[in-house]
Amino acid sequence: MKPTNRTYAPIEAFVDELARCGVEHAVACPGSRNAPLLLTLGGEPRIQTRSVLDERSAAFVALGMAKASGRPVALTCTSGTAAANFLPAVVEAHEARVPLIVLTADRPPELREVGAGQSIDQVKLYGAAVKWFVEVGNLEPGRESAVHHRALACRAWATAGGGRPGPVHLNFPLREPLAPVPEEMDPEPWQGRPDGRPWVSVLETGVGHPEEIGDLASEIREAPRGAIVCGPSTDDVATGAAWLARVAGWPLLAEPTSGVRCGRHDRTQVIAHYDALLRAPRWAGAHRPDLVLRVGDTPTSKPLRAWLAEARQVVIDPHAAWHEPTRTAERVLVASPDRLLREVAGVLHGEARPDPAWLQSWRAADALVPSALAEVPDPFEPKAYVALADALPPDAVVWISSSMPIRDVESFFPSVGTPIRFLSNRGANGIDGVVSSALGAAAASGRGHAYLLTGELTLIHDVGALLAARRLGLELTIVCVNNGGGGIFDFLPVARHADAAAYEELVATPSGIDLARLATGIGLRHALAETTDELRAAAAEPGLVEVRTDRALNVEQHRDLFARVARELDRRVT
Repeated sequence: MKPTNRTYAPIEAFVDELARCGVEHAVACPGSRNAPLLLTLGGEPRIQTRSVLDERSAAFVALGMAKASGRPVALTCTSGTAAANFLPAVVEAHEARVPLIVLTADRPPELREVGAGQSIDQVKLYGAAVKWFVEVGNLEPGRESAVHHRALACRAWATAGGGRPGPVHLNFPLREPLAPVPEEMDPEPWQGRPDGRPWVSVLETGVGHPEEIGDLASEIREAPRGAIVCGPSTDDVATGAAWLARVAGWPLLAEPTSGVRCGRHDRTQVIAHYDALLRAPRWAGAHRPDLVLRVGDTPTSKPLRAWLAEARQVVIDPHAAWHEPTRTAERVLVASPDRLLREVAGVLHGEARPDPAWLQSWRAADALVPSALAEVPDPFEPKAYVALADALPPDAVVWISSSMPIRDVESFFPSVGTPIRFLSNRGANGIDGVVSSALGAAAASGRGHAYLLTGELTLIHDVGALLAARRLGLELTIVCVNNGGGGIFDFLPVARHADAAAYEELVATPSGIDLARLATGIGLRHALAETTDELRAAAAEPGLVEVRTDRALNVEQHRDLFARVARELDRRVT
């Protein structure tokens, strides 16, 4: 390493360590105070650094990268309110267990609280939303500074990605020179370990608990009417969950972002439409389980959560994150989910006593929903998303917006053999930064392309990300349901009880924006799809595919569909 000058040398050592640890992606926002950070990241060939102008969007791009790659992503900005704009994504990263390394530039101590420009209090700016905060400090150039910065980088990497993953925040109080002006410096003190290893390596080892595995296998053996529920997860659990479900004879209720609903693994036990099934009161009551083994975070489905609240639950959570809103689970097993599922299946193999009628009843019920959905005339919002089931290419990355899209996909997207990577911001469950997050996922996927399923308000809320896409050389195929406002609110009591005019103006908030003109203005291909066939054809290329629906009719169609399914299911209950 050849240091540039007294300001850049510590940053160069820090970034060198990030690369040694395994950081592959970074997002940089323009600025002067953070020039040493962004230029050093940009000059590191082992890290692909992308520039995003808007800090809020940039933070969600980084979040999307980290969620898609499963690895910590570096994110940097200049001082002042630029750093404050990272907060929404930092909060989402904390709630969703996404590893981010946030590097904010700051004024040095002598320029704080004296009226210097672009200066705010950045110490612990993100509060409890970060796993770790450090004020990096200002050491004299030399070996002590080099070791300090190298160790910090290793700790940032290990802390962001280890244990319960999440964001970390390092605040760099940088002094002049902020430009890469060469300065005569001895390179020797700034060198890292000669063999390319990180300065500090942190290794996590999994320790098995045979007694817990045996106990869980015994409980499953004594519960022939059980179920496995797989919710949002960063772990690949498809093979282990499918194997245990097959051995136990249990249905496998798989939320789309679990990675279990779709793919080449064994899907014979997968129940895709549990949300619709559990809305049928008699059927749900007749299908109360003896035991539920839950993997990943709790799915969004309200009927499923109500069903779980009355069930005996065991939760597998590798991070002990206490993502258990029903508060009724009797045990939380802190272990690698896939490993534990496989080990329990191995112990249980040949010894389980499944009830064939139990699984068959779930399968027969699940098969009712696709045909009922097909009977609803176009355009119907869930059909816009389901139309992609046989049109997406293998290993497609599909980002699902919050509000109605994630609910419709959870309720209606079928189990198909195509491997599909579903992602969504379900930590804080907001609509902030959804387009930016999808761009980040496109970047980290290596394809430079992703699919986004969204409503028009979410799209408009993050419209600046569409401009960033062109600078980043990334492409999205956006399926946007335009129902003239926040359609999810029409399902809630506020829609019935609020003054109609006030509700429309202050809650539903229709934008009135012409999406075709918006797309044309930013050079994005626009297509209007009125049928599922038209949607499939339009979604074959990058661009904005708009599906126009009526909000009031959409509510009526949802309720009618769920009622028809419930009547048929309840009729089957003896």
